[in-house]
Amino acid sequence: MNEGQIVSLVAMVGWLILAAGALASYRLNWSKALKMGLTWVAVFAGLFLLFDIVRGG
Repeated sequence: MNEGQIVSLVAMVGWLILAAGALASYRLNWSKALKMGLTWVAVFAGLFLLFDIVRGG
């Protein structure tokens, strides 16, 4: 792993923590929270892949 990949990984983890915090602020049942969480993971993973492709990675 090079330095740029580590920075990207740390940024991705930060965004996931932010999304998890937003989900935790709602009083939802677990199945609904899990669906929302997986949706956010998919969104950020897609964005991460898109930026990686655009960068030429």
